Amino acid sequence: MAGEALALGDAELGRLIRSRESARVEFKETLKGGAPERIREAICAFANDLPGFGAPGIAVVGLADDGTPSGRPIADDVLLRLADMRSDGNILPPPTLLVERRRYRGADIAVVTVHPSDSPPVSYKGRIHVRVGPRRGTASAQDERVLGERRRARDRFFDASPISGSGPEDLSRRRFEEEYLPNAVSPEVLKANERSFRERLAAAKMIVSVDDDRATLLGLLAIRKRPRDLVPGAYIQFLRIAGYDMADEIIDEAAVDGAISDVIRVIEDKFRSHNRVSVDFVRESRERRVEAYPLAALQQLARNAVMHRAYEATNAPVRVTWFDDRIEIHSPGGPFGAVTQDNLGEPGVIDYRNPNLAEAMRVLGYVQRFGAGIPTARRLLREAGHPELAFAIAPTHVLATVRSRLPSGTPKRR
Repeated sequence: MAGEALALGDAELGRLIRSRESARVEFKETLKGGAPERIREAICAFANDLPGFGAPGIAVVGLADDGTPSGRPIADDVLLRLADMRSDGNILPPPTLLVERRRYRGADIAVVTVHPSDSPPVSYKGRIHVRVGPRRGTASAQDERVLGERRRARDRFFDASPISGSGPEDLSRRRFEEEYLPNAVSPEVLKANERSFRERLAAAKMIVSVDDDRATLLGLLAIRKRPRDLVPGAYIQFLRIAGYDMADEIIDEAAVDGAISDVIRVIEDKFRSHNRVSVDFVRESRERRVEAYPLAALQQLARNAVMHRAYEATNAPVRVTWFDDRIEIHSPGGPFGAVTQDNLGEPGVIDYRNPNLAEAMRVLGYVQRFGAGIPTARRLLREAGHPELAFAIAPTHVLATVRSRLPSGTPKRR
């Protein structure tokens, strides 16, 4: 949604504030002490919208418990800290929210407006928070079931859709229980152990629901040994070409498939094996070993391609083609939502074609901070002396081109 669509009008904001703290309202005087933690929990609960309001909730900084302004100034760093709560990777999947400085009864307040998630349940640090009236708490198994049913009723994301012909037998229980759950769910919730295996799969969006055990695209990508059997494009095609054109000799090729963690591990091994290291004796008194490309930049771009690609209506893989003078990373599917051809890769511009896959990659440790992949890659390439990262963007694909460092006076190839 656009920012304008998220903002509440003055009359609606005033009405919510006057209603005092409720299932849609949280007040904090400052961001001191445990206030940031409580606000994150409130954001999670508002995104889950267990009562089913279908309307946004607000967390307000600068108001006392009775709704009167504290009179403290709202500095820019307060707004930045609040905005950071969406992208720091602790609230999953990332909620739709807006942070504003507003005026209320002659004083500045900071307002976080949180819209109900299209893909609940939303968790904060592995806990699913809900509110009914002023009551706060962690979701019960029944609460999770309600949220899952609501997700199916309005789901617009393909990554949570069922894959025809699939079932729980297509998912690895070992991978789910040993690799995914310990990172996705808080230890206290795991220890309680009140949910069945099927309930846990449903809460993690690996199957459609407790009553419909078809595997979702997310389930197949995250915990199936070979998702490609049921999702033909779910792999990376890697080529290493000795030359500058596709017609030149191929010296290495691989179809890198498997669960997301396997795909990322193998493609990054490919990067390491082909990323030659040179030794620089000239510019420094001690030898310095320099990679042809900063590995971390390639990792960010490959992970970004896997996360944001289109899996629907295409059997095309992500393609990584390594030439002598450049690396091309081709991702099926063009820009999505708030991300456009003009703003792709800009800091703070985030949207998700696959929000549940983004959540899983964060759980598995392949995303540290949402929206930082491309800016990080750009920075690392710039620092290492590479030409600017280039994108060719079309409705059907995004092509990222990473060019090698060229010695001074060397003619640039296309």
